[in-house]
Amino acid sequence: MENQHRRIAGYRELSEAEIAAMNRVKALAAEVGSLVGEIYDSRATPEGKRCAAVARTELQTGFMWLTRSIALPETF
Repeated sequence: MENQHRRIAGYRELSEAEIAAMNRVKALAAEVGSLVGEIYDSRATPEGKRCAAVARTELQTGFMWLTRSIALPETF
């Protein structure tokens, strides 16, 4: 459905520049996520896997905040 975001409370229209930035963030997050997955899979020790898992969580949080900084949702 076109313009679905208009039917979701708290979302606003994004400018073309904001849409481009959002797409760049999403693409970079996917690339970083793949790298983290590769590193996680290559770790042989529980400590190495835990470090990679913590990195994944923190990076996901960072990308979420970066996305919110662009979208500026109006709700909690």
